[in-house]
Formats: sequence, structure tokens, C-alpha cells
Amino acid sequence: MEDDERGDGDELIADYVDCLMSLDTNSRSCQNDALILEGAPDDVDDDAAAAAAAAAEQDVMRDFAPADGDGDGDADADAENDPKEPVLGMTFESEETAKMFYNEYARWLGFPFRVGRSRRSKGMEEVVIMKRFVCSREGAHKKKQPSTSGEATSKRERASMREGCNAMMEVVRDKDHWVVSKLEKAHNHSLGIGTRYGYLRARGLPDVSNKIAAMGSDGTASLRQNFLGETGDGQGLLDYLKKKQANDPRCSHAIQVDKNGCLMNVFWADSRAKEAYRHFGDAVTFDTSYKKTKYMMPFVTFSGVNHHLQTVIFGCAFLMEETESSFSWLFETWLAAMGGKAPGSLVTDQNRAMKAAIGKVFPDTCHRFCKWYILSRTKQKLCHAYSEHPDLRDEIESCVIESETISTFETSWMSILEKYDLRKHAWLQAIYNIRQKWVPLYMMGTFFAEISPTQKLETMNDFYKKYFNTKTTLEVFLNQFDSTMTSRYENEAQADIDTRLNEATTITASPIEKQAASTYTKAVFSRFQEEFTESLGYIIQKTEEGRVSKFSITKDEDDPSDTFCVTYNASSKMAKCSCKYFKFSGILCRHILGVFIIVDPRTLPPDYFLKRWTRNARHDELLEDNSNNHKDATCQSITSRYNVLCADAIRCADKGSASKAVYKAAKDILQKAYEEIIAYERNPGRGLQRDAININEDITIDDTMNDQSLPDFWTKGMLI
Repeated sequence: MEDDERGDGDELIADYVDCLMSLDTNSRSCQNDALILEGAPDDVDDDAAAAAAAAAEQDVMRDFAPADGDGDGDADADAENDPKEPVLGMTFESEETAKMFYNEYARWLGFPFRVGRSRRSKGMEEVVIMKRFVCSREGAHKKKQPSTSGEATSKRERASMREGCNAMMEVVRDKDHWVVSKLEKAHNHSLGIGTRYGYLRARGLPDVSNKIAAMGSDGTASLRQNFLGETGDGQGLLDYLKKKQANDPRCSHAIQVDKNGCLMNVFWADSRAKEAYRHFGDAVTFDTSYKKTKYMMPFVTFSGVNHHLQTVIFGCAFLMEETESSFSWLFETWLAAMGGKAPGSLVTDQNRAMKAAIGKVFPDTCHRFCKWYILSRTKQKLCHAYSEHPDLRDEIESCVIESETISTFETSWMSILEKYDLRKHAWLQAIYNIRQKWVPLYMMGTFFAEISPTQKLETMNDFYKKYFNTKTTLEVFLNQFDSTMTSRYENEAQADIDTRLNEATTITASPIEKQAASTYTKAVFSRFQEEFTESLGYIIQKTEEGRVSKFSITKDEDDPSDTFCVTYNASSKMAKCSCKYFKFSGILCRHILGVFIIVDPRTLPPDYFLKRWTRNARHDELLEDNSNNHKDATCQSITSRYNVLCADAIRCADKGSASKAVYKAAKDILQKAYEEIIAYERNPGRGLQRDAININEDITIDDTMNDQSLPDFWTKGMLI
């Protein structure tokens, strides 16, 4: 056996997380909320089955709910019933269930806890076989050894909660369940008074006074004040928002305060976020992954995917409370900042309060739970089965991700349950009963901007792991976030340049493939190319003749389970497939492409190329910025001036790449322009040495050039 010991930094974070989990953040609703908004916004078939699915959803939502409350404001009712005390021999379905039980017990008794030690088995497949939950005052604080160099240090000794308390509960794995093997209930210190008390260890929360704060029924308000109030970094956050507003007039931000004027939740979205939403806001992911990490920075984002399949941000917030009223405020504020245009689809984690708020604020938006989060939870729920059957995890993920039809998915799911004797597993049964809420196959009629089954948006979890630790201040966090966003904008600009200057490689002589290569970005074309080449391997049979023809498409004649039906309208030259992949992803499926190769192998109708996936996805934005902002760019922010100049540069690139001769001329002129700018920057008083260059005018080309070498857009003045 080997123990997994925690470092001092991990213990600081664990103390804060466990204390925060002990607070009943849903015990009171937000009353007399004040809104400060700044910045202008931019323009199953039977009832019984439905009831069973709803009940199953409630069960799963309860499992996903935070340990400090279910999000429905029922904490006051729950307070009337004390939780059962732990006893030796008590069994739990999983280690997570045991942790939730001990958390509830600790919350009601009035002490914070943490995971003190865990133990793993030896061998190729290491699995957790023991977990010990201890009072946060367990053990003794380890003082650091004095410096051997003899140099004085200005660092002061940090306060510690450790008082040698022995209270703990230890659980060990016994086949498919967990058993309480060791237990100590006695504490060597006083506990919180009443059922709503807990201790908050202030370290691990940026810029909070280094002390232990006893928190009562209004503990969440104290947490907000520490995080955003006078004793914390609230002024720094306000200064950050004011600075963004000054540099970016189109930036919106809003602050929610309670009846006591205490900051609760904060939201902001700059002009780039709004512009990104205007082009790519048809499918949105609301990322609250912070609550599943040990870091617990209450930072949330609205995000999506651009035409290069890169993550783009549509807005950010610090969400201090996970109540329905807080979610509603955030959604309404974000929607107003986005000009009132709701997304077509929304992907989130499972949370009752969030789900209720989405139903009220986005009644016409298709809401789906994130399949990756559910699959990750399945890994916890089936950890014992996964250790015994190494192929089980891959089979479940393959069933969800790779099944092409609903019938195939359901057959495969039942086969897995049968194969591994999991028919009575409560978790698997619960998530299967709500499969319409998270398995993509059941929502193929709605656009989610997912053009690959394995596609994942980068979550803030990745950002936390890379940049955030116990010593990170709020100011550093925000600056690092801005730096990361700048890097993402540069990556998008680089992808634009790469797409324009380097042609995508086709692997066939098909005009359809060439058409797609010249229309899509390189990233999207790569995915289209996969569908196109796959279409060549399908068996296509016409089943009905007429103005509207029908085709049967199958991969294997001996296995008709995955047979698809494509209808083709000869007059409109449009087709529909039973898989509905085009509606879901925005690119044609292999089945329709196979039919087009037969009926019209030349080109695809323009309607099949969604602008959001093309190389000109942001083209109207460039034109608008150039025409509206060019004259008064000097009076605007650095960001606005940068965008205008980028638009001009792209206009030059469009024209300059027409031919080798034009490219050479454009290259020379741009080099001279750059030299003039550098010279003017060094000595602005002397002015330019020659007439100003207007890069919006046509570049003069030598008369000896063959006019026919220029494309149409050269003489028209702009590529549309």
C-alpha cells in the first residue's frame, strides 16, 4: 500500500473548499437586489414515460447538486431533520457518497473537514481503496526550517488551524461498496453554535485577511465582503472594470448588490466578446467548472467556438452564489449585454437552480447537459467496475460518442449492462432515463456547433491549473486572464492569415471538395473532408423516383441497423437526411454527400455553407469597423484602432495575394508604409517624407501587366 500525502498548499485550499461547502448558500434568496449596468448593449411519447424521466432527472440532479444545498431553497425545511450520525460498519455506494454524508454531518455539527489521507492499491491498475475524512484542526502545523544561509526573511509565520483534533471517519472499499472502518467523533475544540455555523479559513482566497472567521447564518455575505469588499480586493476589481470601460467604450459590466449594499455577483463583457457573440453566439456553453476544482475561484464564462474551431469568450462573471436568483440575474444581464438575442442552444453542467433560471430567461433555447461532465461522473460512480473491467470505460464512451442512430445507442447500452452485470446499477439507470437531456443523438435537430463527436471546448479548469494557485491575487488573476485572451485573439488572427495564404489540400479531383476547400476555413474543411471521403464507402440505393427522390444509405448490407434515408428535391437541389447531422453541426453528412456525388457531382448549393464556418465569417465586421470607425479612430481606444488597422491590412492581403506580380507590388508598398510609420513614430513633428499612403485605394499596377491575370474582385475594389 502507499499513501497519497497532501502538501501544505493543498491543505490550505482544502480547508477553504471544505469550509465553503459547509455553508448553506441557498438558505436565503437575494432580496432587494440592485443592478448597476454600464456600457451600451449591442445590437418519450406517453405521460408515464415523461413522468419517469422527470423523476430520474431529479435523482440525477440531486446527485450533481453541491453538498451545501440542492439549489431549491429547501435548506430551512431540511434544517428540521438532523442527519444520521456515522457509525462503524455503515456502508456507502461510493467514496463520493461517503464524503457527501460526512460533509452534511460536519455542517450540521459545526466544524470544517477535509480529506486527510487516501490509500491506493499496488499494481498496474491503481485504485483508491481507503479515504479518511478528518476535522480541519487535525494534526499539528509544520513550521518551516530557518534559512541555512543566515539571511533574514520578511515572511511572517502563517496562522494555522491545526490543534491536534482526532475527529475523523475512515472508509475502505469492500467489493462494490464502501464501509466505515474507523471512527472518532470527539473534538478537542469548541464547535459552531447552531446548524448554520462553520469556519472559513481565509487563506486560499485572494487578498483576504489572514485569520479564521467564524461565520453564522450570513456566512455567504461575509465571504462576499472578504472577496469583494473593503477588506478584500473589491476596489481592485472595480478599478479593473473602470479601466476596461475607459479603453473600450462598448464594454458592459454589471454589479449585483444585496439590500445591505454588499457586492454579490459581478459580470462583464468587452467589445470583442460582443462581436464574437454576434458571429458565433448561435451555440453557447456556460462553464462553471470552477466548482469542480480544488481552486474554487468563483469565475464563470459564456463561451462558444469560432470558424477555426477555437474557443471564444462571450462574457465573464464572478458568481458568489449558486442560487436561482443569482443565475437569473447573471443570465438576464448577459442577455441584455448581447443585445437581447438569446442563443439557439446552451450546454451546461447539471444544477437545479441553474436549470430553473435557464427555463425562465431562455424559454426558447434548447438546453442540454454536458456529456463530458456526465461521463466523468460515471467514472467515479463505476470506479470499482472500471478497475475490474479495463474496457468498460471505453465501451461506454464509444456507445455515447460513436453510435450513429438512437436504436444503435440503446441496443449498445443495454448490451453493456448485460455484459458487465450492471442492469441494477442506480446511477447508470438514472442517466439512461434522462438520455434525452445529454446524449447528442436525441437533439440532432438543434444546432450545437459540434462538427466532431469528440469535440471539447476548453474549460476554465485548464486555465486554473495553469495559472492559479493559493498565492494568486485577484489582480494577477484578471491580468493573466486578459493576457490569455489576447493570446487567443492572436491565434485566431494567425489562423485567418494561414487560411487566406495557404490553400487546403484536396485528396480527390471532385469539384465539390475543391468548392469546400475554397470556402471553409482549414480547420472546418478538414472535418468536411472526413465526411466527404467517408461518403465514398457507403452503399447508396434509390428507393423512390420522382421530383423528390429517396435514397437508402448503408455501410454494410448485412447490418441494416444503421441505415439512413436521404430525400432529394431536384427542383431546389436540396437534400435532407434522417441523421439530421447538418442541423446539429452545420456541415453536410456523409450520407447527403454520397447522394450529391450521384445526382449533381459539380457543386453544392450555397445554403449548405454556413457563414459561421467559412473564411469570411467575420467579413462584415471588418467592413463595418473600417467604414464607421476609420475617420475618428484616433479618438477611440487602442483596441478599436487596432481593429481598424487590421481591417485595412486584410484588405491589402486580399488584393495582394491575387497573383505573384500583385503580391510583389503590395509587398513593396507595405514595406515602405511600415518604414514611414516607424520614422513618424520616432519624429512625429517632421511629418511624413512623402504623401500619405491610403491603403484603402487600389494599388497601382504597371500597365504592362496582363489585366486578365487579375480576379474580378480587383476591379470591384473588395472581396465580398
